Amino acid sequence: MLLTYVIPPAWALDAYGAAPASDPSADIPPFVIFAGMLAYCVGFHALVQIPSGLLGTRLGLSHGGLITYASTLAIAGILTASALLVALRMEDAGELTQLWADFMVRGSLGPAGYVWIARRSREITTT
Repeated sequence: MLLTYVIPPAWALDAYGAAPASDPSADIPPFVIFAGMLAYCVGFHALVQIPSGLLGTRLGLSHGGLITYASTLAIAGILTASALLVALRMEDAGELTQLWADFMVRGSLGPAGYVWIARRSREITTT
């Protein structure tokens, strides 16, 4: 989630630079863009990262860490595509693919953390 604020998505940069803050005809004040990014982070975390982390680590308990991480990313990819299709109703496949890839790159570190914590807790409890 921190990655979104360190390197904002392209849509946020485009929206932020669309009109100067002193322009009274600006459609969106700059703070609303940052509030939108916060909502985007929380929504993505709740709809994609948590379910994919929990389900992926559950499915991969008897396998190695790499298999568990791959299954978590596969589940995250499916959930991300589903969420984007439902929320945005995009018809342009190229634009949808760009957004999907952006979400997946930004969200790939979260499941890695879930897998690492699950593997560590399992090793601690079995010893």
